[in-house]
Amino acid sequence: MLKPSKKPRTEVPLDPHRAYTSTDVHQISGVSLRQLQWWDEKKVVSPKHEGHRRIYQAEEVVEITVIAELRRKGFSLQKIRRVLRFLQREMGKRLVELFSSDADLHLVTDGKAIYLEDSHARIIDILKNAKQPMFLVCVSDQAKRLTATTPKKPVGSAQSATRRVARAI
Repeated sequence: MLKPSKKPRTEVPLDPHRAYTSTDVHQISGVSLRQLQWWDEKKVVSPKHEGHRRIYQAEEVVEITVIAELRRKGFSLQKIRRVLRFLQREMGKRLVELFSSDADLHLVTDGKAIYLEDSHARIIDILKNAKQPMFLVCVSDQAKRLTATTPKKPVGSAQSATRRVARAI
């Protein structure tokens, strides 16, 4: 189960082409570093590896924040995997929309039926016609968590090498 982070989440600036470290993802999502490692081992979200470091793309960070939100709402990992498959199919087309428009994109699901909607009227129709409780996660809000004014240095092996040399001296 996810434990609430004791530290307030810090915002990390969004760049769809930027890579995020596990520490960045932890700060953005509130998911522990161990949980990120476990999700990687179980192939829930599989980032690239650079040596021993996990490197996440913006799409993966948004997925992790959605997963964390669904886990907090009590979803099983099996249901989350179904939602993830749906998001991976849809997000490739719609991720650009998340960052380029002011429209809110909502994930509405009961674990079986999954909808990705930007129309408030359509969301209300889905909720009205649902036969069981539905959960709503604003994917746009999860993506907006990635935006801030604090600049971060890009992930790179040159930085790591410089730090290692500096520590050795």
